[in-house]
Amino acid sequence: MVKFSIKEELCKGCELCVRACPKKLLQLSPDKLNDKGYHPVMITDVEACIACGSCFRTCPDTVISIVKE
Repeated sequence: MVKFSIKEELCKGCELCVRACPKKLLQLSPDKLNDKGYHPVMITDVEACIACGSCFRTCPDTVISIVKE
């Protein structure tokens, strides 16, 4: 089981994590904006996440947290 969290208020919507995900599980939220006016990243299927950490390591602002339980 994977615990995946995103600090949406800090996300700049750069999409680096989206491109880094080998399972293509991340995307920018199409209808949500954070306080800075960016579309934050979201995970589409947390059950399919393999907790590889590619998104975490790629994010320049460390807004993603992954814990494999």
